[in-house]
Amino acid sequence: MEFKNEFPVVNPMIVYREEFDDWAVLFDPDTSETFGLDPVSSFIWKKLDGKHSIKTILSELEKECEGGIPEDAPKHVKEFLTDMENRGLIGYEGNK
Repeated sequence: MEFKNEFPVVNPMIVYREEFDDWAVLFDPDTSETFGLDPVSSFIWKKLDGKHSIKTILSELEKECEGGIPEDAPKHVKEFLTDMENRGLIGYEGNK
């Protein structure tokens, strides 16, 4: 899967709270909605600083996961980011 030069960044209003074993909760104060993140999603969330491209995030995820990542991981990461964007939880910085 080919990615444009996209640099995702979190909405600064979203509250991120890490719980146990790298699970986390997101809270959107505008909508009062909460979202649970598993350890992989939490890892990705921490990289959404506008400095990491999607390609870089995937590379770092692969390094982090012993035994590698599934072949369809790029598709799942893109779906996760699209869902977060549709919910207003993230946006994208311009090309770097």
